[in-house]
Amino acid sequence: MSSTSHAGTPYYFVPHESRHPVMAAIGLFFVILGASQWINAQEWGQYLLFFGLLWLFVVLFQWFREAISESESGLYGRKIDLSFRWSMSWFIFSEVMFFGAFFAALWWARGHSVPALGSLDNALLWPDFKAVWPSAAPGATASPAGTIEPFQTMTPFWLPTINTALLLSSGVTLTIAHHALLAGHRSRTIAFMWMTVLLGLVFLFVQGYEYSHAYSELNLKLTSGIYGSTFFMLTGFHGFHVFVGMLMLFFITLRLQKGHFTAERHFGFEGAAWYWHFVDVVWLGLYILVYWL
Repeated sequence: MSSTSHAGTPYYFVPHESRHPVMAAIGLFFVILGASQWINAQEWGQYLLFFGLLWLFVVLFQWFREAISESESGLYGRKIDLSFRWSMSWFIFSEVMFFGAFFAALWWARGHSVPALGSLDNALLWPDFKAVWPSAAPGATASPAGTIEPFQTMTPFWLPTINTALLLSSGVTLTIAHHALLAGHRSRTIAFMWMTVLLGLVFLFVQGYEYSHAYSELNLKLTSGIYGSTFFMLTGFHGFHVFVGMLMLFFITLRLQKGHFTAERHFGFEGAAWYWHFVDVVWLGLYILVYWL
């Protein structure tokens, strides 16, 4: 939202015709086409994928820059602010459903699929199968034929615990920055925002090291049975969301340094903060359900 308020702000802003939606759709087309061909062993697919991502990034940069210019020009009034809040709320709700599906897959595998494979009904098919979780014990995999390599599971100590402390700390620094903005202390707001961005960046580096440790020392991979697939899908998608949230906070901080946002008008800041707190909550669920249980 704009950092200024103009008496002539219209009741509702109607944007002019824009090329950005169709240009973004073209970029997404190349992303999907390239990704689908790459996973089907077509080498050219990777280049098309990266081209599509670059295209999409350029379009989004131009689109957001135009929206920021409209906001700072005082074209956005109370109704636009309300629509932004509803839009962000529904977006975060969709993300809740997204992660809810993966959490449900983890619960279903642990509570239903694995026990069913070890039931009497399947004893003749897989007599040596052990219905235990995690599926790292001898015979306790979805492939009793031994096609899945032995692996070790990831424990909460110490890298996941360090990352938990980092994300919780980032939530605190972000909250302090928000209160500082409401109090009109811009320099304090900017300082704590940079701290939040740095904590998010450190989280990503720690997670990268964790993945390296999992691959090289634990032999834990995406192909390591249902445990490996759910572990990397949940933590990997969460890491991607941390990256996106960190970019949001980074650009919000740059806008703060340019003088954008005031104590009265700062939904751009609030929207990014909502997203970051959502990312924190999802990680707490991951930390308990994936690493501890």
